[in-house]
Amino acid sequence: MLSNFLPFVYGLSVFVLLFLAARIMLNGFFSGQASFKIQNSFSKKKGDDRTGLVTVHPELLDKDGSITDEDLLTVRFSKDTDHPQSSEKPSE
Repeated sequence: MLSNFLPFVYGLSVFVLLFLAARIMLNGFFSGQASFKIQNSFSKKKGDDRTGLVTVHPELLDKDGSITDEDLLTVRFSKDTDHPQSSEKPSE
């Protein structure tokens, strides 16, 4: 009995996975077209767009929730031409 049931379960799972993969690929294919209006669980809503907004990482905040004044560890790369900026204010 199990040997007759297993190919059916396998075929059904392959079909479902192919359907889900096609749906995800179609979302990517039609993402630039305004006429494609299907919203599902894989696509973002308009309110989720954070383009142009500043993100402050939680590691930069102190215990009060403001940006820390501590010196932070930075990494310099060999072809980096920007000079490091000190967090210390120049004395007058």
